[in-house]
Amino acid sequence: MYLPESWTTDPARRAEAGIPDEVEFKKKWQLALEMIDEVREWGLADRIVVADAGYGDATEFRDAVESRQLSYAVGISSQVGVWAKPPKIYIPEYGGRGQPATRYQYGKQRPSSVRDVALHAKGWKKIRWREGSKGWLESRFLAVRVQPSHGFVDGEAPHKEVWLLAQWPEEEKEPSKYFFCDLPPTHTLRRLVRIAKSRWKIEQDYLQLKDELGLDHYEGRNWAGWHHHVSMVMVAHAFLTLESLRTKKNFWVDPATDAT
Repeated sequence: MYLPESWTTDPARRAEAGIPDEVEFKKKWQLALEMIDEVREWGLADRIVVADAGYGDATEFRDAVESRQLSYAVGISSQVGVWAKPPKIYIPEYGGRGQPATRYQYGKQRPSSVRDVALHAKGWKKIRWREGSKGWLESRFLAVRVQPSHGFVDGEAPHKEVWLLAQWPEEEKEPSKYFFCDLPPTHTLRRLVRIAKSRWKIEQDYLQLKDELGLDHYEGRNWAGWHHHVSMVMVAHAFLTLESLRTKKNFWVDPATDAT
């Protein structure tokens, strides 16, 4: 459960709501990492981590996912910086006085925003990624290899290459969505799109949890009560999901892993 810092630093409010003493303020991406670690402890097979820009913009989140040797396809905002071409960097030679330099120098080189990279790129292709209630969903996409530039101001080395995936609907004046995909260079554009767009399942589940099972009907202000309500709703959703899938052939196949 995400608690604003104004809650975690208010003793009276904590006591009234029954918030345990060990609960501290954590950002949403930190809570997401804890959930990822918990799921992995259950022994489930690793999967590609998908998330919106609220998580993808957090460099710490992406780095932490990489440190866990997990792949990801996360949304990012248009102003995130990247190196479209590997920058020329160097460490100044040691002059014999003081500590040797450890910061990389970039000279006058400056990264580009993913928006600028997408606007000047060529090779946009129309891709269908799934069939919706009103027919196939399709749009124009582009994928290029880039290096995220976070940390260059502090003299950090360039980040490893990842895919920059951008979506540009024909009716829009400029690209509307951007993703970082830490996936192999051999992945096709269609496969990247299907993986990045697989998050709709999460959004659909969340909508069903709220509209069909009352996830957002809880109006209490008690820590234990909220967790009890959410747990019951999630169990009900899991049961109904399994029941709806039980009659489908090969329902265990993951569309993302079967994409081409």
